[in-house]
Amino acid sequence: MRRISTVLVTVLAVVAVVFLLLHVSGAVGLRNHPERDALMARLRVKADSALTYCRNNGLSEKYCFLIDFGIHSGKNRFFIWDFEQDTVVRAGLCAHGHGGNSTPDRPAYSNVEGSFCSSPGRYKTGIPSHSRWGIHIHYKLHGLEPTNSNAFKRIVVLHSYQYVPDAEIYPFYLPLGYSAGCPVVSNGMMRAADRLLKHSDRPFLLWIFDETSDL
Repeated sequence: MRRISTVLVTVLAVVAVVFLLLHVSGAVGLRNHPERDALMARLRVKADSALTYCRNNGLSEKYCFLIDFGIHSGKNRFFIWDFEQDTVVRAGLCAHGHGGNSTPDRPAYSNVEGSFCSSPGRYKTGIPSHSRWGIHIHYKLHGLEPTNSNAFKRIVVLHSYQYVPDAEIYPFYLPLGYSAGCPVVSNGMMRAADRLLKHSDRPFLLWIFDETSDL
């Protein structure tokens, strides 16, 4: 009887670990489909507006980067959008700034130097440069709106950090401290973004927004 109980406990522990890993990876199954469908619908509306903006402002009409900071920080919220295919071609985690009243779940927003906050709005990507973090490449960002006009002065750049995972970690959050206001992605995502950016003859639009607010 004791042996049977030990085996049963072991089996239950393995099942629990497997379930947790599946849940954390975002691969629980069909129950996530409605959420993904709703997300894609929201992103498509944003991407349609982004394409119009790109056409009117000389930015790439092949790809853009969409970042929805209204999404839980343990879920994918950095999206590479392919305008020609009209879909997301890669999605990943993205850290937000730790300044102000930011929490692991919710960023506080500011355009002020020294705030260490994320700034919503449209940006265009600039030149690549050496980064201390991640894959050691970052791209300058130029804010195109009053909400992010100080981005270049604040050294807000697109870069990676080795501690940002490639897979979703929900229901856990990304810790605060990975970002001082920059959009910070995983090494894998940064490599994908870098491949597209260095083969483009025009800057990309990077758009930070928050679908849970008026931003």
